[in-house]
Amino acid sequence: MPDITVVHAPACHFCDDARAALAGLGREYPLRVEFLDAASAAGAELVRAHRAPMFPLVVVDGEFFSHGRLPVRKLRALLEARRLVGTR
Repeated sequence: MPDITVVHAPACHFCDDARAALAGLGREYPLRVEFLDAASAAGAELVRAHRAPMFPLVVVDGEFFSHGRLPVRKLRALLEARRLVGTR
């Protein structure tokens, strides 16, 4: 089950879109999603570590996935590939 961390900021419409998209993907795929405020210590550390210039910063299983508008098709493809590998 993938662990997805989303670092968000206040008044960020891309963050709101990512939250909605992940809720939808969560109905299709098993996943754990954690939302961190960019002002929190953990959120700020991820932003520094991944040098994210915009929000949301999305990290999948500890690896940088995206920043800015969430590429939903790319994430769906990743989740589908992992599901297929898990069924073999």
